[in-house]
Amino acid sequence: MSHDLAHLARIITEGFLPAKLALLQGPRDRVVGPLDADRVRGMLLGLAIGDALGNTSEGLTAAEREARFGEIRDYLPNPHAGGTRVGLPSDDTQLTFWTLESLLETGRLDPDDLAARFASRRIFGIGKSVQQFLHSREQGITPWYRCGAESAGNGALMRIAPIVLLHPDGTGPGLWLDTALASIVTHRDASSVAACVAFTDLLSRLLRLPAPPTAEWIIGTFAGTVRQVCTDEQYSARGGLLAGGSGSFPDCLDRALTEAARQRWSTRQACEAWHSGAYLLETVPSVLWILANHAHDPEEAIVRAVNDTCDNDTIAAIVGAAVGALHGARTLPASWRAGLLGRTGASDDGVVFRLIEAAVRQRQFS
Repeated sequence: MSHDLAHLARIITEGFLPAKLALLQGPRDRVVGPLDADRVRGMLLGLAIGDALGNTSEGLTAAEREARFGEIRDYLPNPHAGGTRVGLPSDDTQLTFWTLESLLETGRLDPDDLAARFASRRIFGIGKSVQQFLHSREQGITPWYRCGAESAGNGALMRIAPIVLLHPDGTGPGLWLDTALASIVTHRDASSVAACVAFTDLLSRLLRLPAPPTAEWIIGTFAGTVRQVCTDEQYSARGGLLAGGSGSFPDCLDRALTEAARQRWSTRQACEAWHSGAYLLETVPSVLWILANHAHDPEEAIVRAVNDTCDNDTIAAIVGAAVGALHGARTLPASWRAGLLGRTGASDDGVVFRLIEAAVRQRQFS
């Protein structure tokens, strides 16, 4: 697949890459600098740990989860591991580490290879949009960028973090373009493209920050990228206190987060207000509000994601990637790291750890 700008512009203008042409320009303030190996490990481990902590209680409301389990601060007994308290993957971890595997083996983003890997293996807890993508492949739809579902779900956002490692010098046009292309493999939607680009841009910056940023910086950095990339397609809130509101994706995000700040909501109050399901108008404000309030404390950030949200495995995975990138693997609780089996399949213990170390060696992070 050529990354020629004219080719990319054609994909955008034909509607198969739903983003503004400004995407081709990249960030207005490029950030460069080397990466630290422990923070790279933290980004990837944080994602897998967040998924594993959340996926045994996914889909419950915060109140239902609390009534059944109390506050979750470690792995719950897992029925897929004989009831032992270990960390196992769902689709969040699987698709993320199959993405990393593809990047390591091909040395670049190869959307055809990525799509083929997703289609060749059993996916645990597969979402409707990925099912639609697989169905399009089975129907022989080509080229690859026509197969993605027109979905504003969080299934691309949850797996996009490894794209950062293709650009170890920092955020820039190349990172944005690779992210956009990787996202539309499964989700051909303006808000999904914008959220994925904003998140990899944010991760690239968090990996290099010397100290935790302010809440205003986190929200402003992410929102600024979304506005630069996203089209003017209209979205509507699905329910909760913000139901009935509609507008562009960045406008909807701004309205939700402004209300949360005005009301001084806790993460639980905010996530209940806009629900916190798999819809990006629920997932993204949940991630940003948790990070705005808890980015300085990686353990508490992940715990809040696990306990206070509905699609808690995915939101905890995304939050885990962010705080892991900011603080490093060593700051994640030892019990979480020890209890994670490192699978991407039914019995391939340790493959997650091997892929992380392969990425560190291949990219020669300091």
